[in-house]
Amino acid sequence: MTTLKKLASQTAVYGLSQIVGRFVNYLLVPLYTTLFSPGEYGVVTLLYAYVTFFNVLLTYGMETAFFRYANKSHDPKEVYSTSLGSVLSTSVLFIFICSFFSDKLAGMIKLNDHPEYIIWFVWIMALDALAAIPFALLRHQNKALKFALVKNINIFSNILLNLYFLMLCPYMESNQGIALPLYDPGIGIGYIFISNLVASVITIPMLAKELLGLKFSQFNTALWKDMLVYALPMMVVGFAGMINEALDRTLITWFYPDPETGRAMNGIYGANYKLSILMSLFIQAFRYAAEPFFFAHAKSSNQKTIYAEVMNYFVLVCLFLFLLVMLFIDVFQHFIGPSYREGLKIVPILLLANMFLGIYYNLSIWYKLSDQTNKGALISLIGAAITIALNLWWIPLFGYIGSAWAHFGCYLSMMVICYLMGKKYYPIPYHTGKVIAYMVFALGLYLISIWVGPALTLSLRYGLNSVLLILFGFMAWYFEHRNPAFRLFKS
Repeated sequence: MTTLKKLASQTAVYGLSQIVGRFVNYLLVPLYTTLFSPGEYGVVTLLYAYVTFFNVLLTYGMETAFFRYANKSHDPKEVYSTSLGSVLSTSVLFIFICSFFSDKLAGMIKLNDHPEYIIWFVWIMALDALAAIPFALLRHQNKALKFALVKNINIFSNILLNLYFLMLCPYMESNQGIALPLYDPGIGIGYIFISNLVASVITIPMLAKELLGLKFSQFNTALWKDMLVYALPMMVVGFAGMINEALDRTLITWFYPDPETGRAMNGIYGANYKLSILMSLFIQAFRYAAEPFFFAHAKSSNQKTIYAEVMNYFVLVCLFLFLLVMLFIDVFQHFIGPSYREGLKIVPILLLANMFLGIYYNLSIWYKLSDQTNKGALISLIGAAITIALNLWWIPLFGYIGSAWAHFGCYLSMMVICYLMGKKYYPIPYHTGKVIAYMVFALGLYLISIWVGPALTLSLRYGLNSVLLILFGFMAWYFEHRNPAFRLFKS
C-alpha cells in the first residue's frame, strides 16, 4: 500500500469512528437546545470549556512524547510504561486535590449551588487522561479498528444515557406515571454530566489489555525526564491551543453584569459553534491518523514531498466542507433550536478559523520532527496572547461575534507564523500558490451564492448552490487528477 493511500485509509477509519459517532453525539445539541434555555445550556458550554484546558494539563504532552520516543531507539514497552505510569500518578493526585476544594472551585466559576458538578468533572477528566495513553498505543500499533470501536462505545453509551435521563424518564413519569430507576427531575442538566461520567467509566475496562501493559518495573526515570523535556513544550502548545479554542466560552459569561444573561449569550455562541462540526470532525480524524503517519515516515527519502501533497488534499477537503455548510446553511440551521439561531452569522467565521487551525496542524510537523518543540510552544503562546487580547478588546464591543473574529485572527496568525518559521528551520515544498488559489476560488463561489441567492426562490437557490458545490469539486479534480500523488491514492 502506498504511503498516501495508507494515510487516507487510516484517516477514513479514524474518521468513520469520529464522524459517525461524534455526529450522532452532536445530534444531542438539538435536544439540549430544545429542552434547556440558553442560560442553562450556557452552563454546559462553560464547564466543557474548562474541560478542554484540564485535558491538556492532565496529559501534559505525553501522547506526542510517546510517539516520538517509541519510534526512536527506545524499547516501546518501556516508553509506554513510563508515559502511562506518569499520567496515572498525576491523575490520582488531581482527583484528591480537586475533590477536596470542590466547593471553592464551584464558587470561582459562579456555580456555588452545584459543587457536585466539580466532582463529576474531576473524575471525567482524570479517567479520560488515563485512557489517553492506551489510545495512543493503539494508534502507534495501527489498531485503528479497536480504537474506533472503543471510542464509539464511549460515545454511544453517553448518547443512550442522555436519551434515557432527558427523554425516556420524563416521558414515562409525565405520561405513564412511572418513575424509572435512578431518575430525579431536580438534577436537570446534571444528567448531561452524569451520562458523560458513566461513559468514561465504561471505557476503562475496554482498555484493560492496554492498561495492564503498565509495568512499574519498566518505568525508566532517566527516560521519563527526557520525555518531560520533550513533552512539556508540547503541553504549552496544547494549553495555549486550548486558550485559543475555549477561552472565549469562559470570558463571554464574565463580560455581562447579569450572570444569567452572560450564560445565555454563551449558550447561543456554543450552540452555533457546533455548526462547524463537519470541519472539526475531519480535522480531528486527520490528526489521529496523521501524527503517527508523519513520524513513521520521517526517515523516508521523499517525506517532504509527501507532506506537501498531503497539504493540498487537506485544504481541498476543508474548503469543500466550508462550502457544503455555508451553501446549505438553511438546512444546517435546524441543528439548533430557534432561540439560538440569531448567532448563525458567526458560522462562516468559525469554519474558516477552523480550517486555518487544521492547516497549522499540518505545518507544525516541522518542529515536531526536528525536535524544536520549544519553537512550537512559542508560536502557540503568540496565538494565546492574540486570543486573550482580541477577546478582551472585542467581546465588550461586539459580544460573542467578537470572540468568533478573535478565533479567526488567532488561527490565521499562527498559520502564517508557523509557515514562515518552517521555511527557515525545516523547509517543505508546499504548493502555496495553488493552495491560496483554491481558497480564493472557494470564497468566490460562496460570495456568488450570497449575492445571487437572496433574489431566488428556495428551490432555485438550492439548485444554484448545488451547481456551485459541484463546480468546486470539478475544479479540484481537474487540477489534481494529473498529479502523481492523486494516482497514489487510487493505486
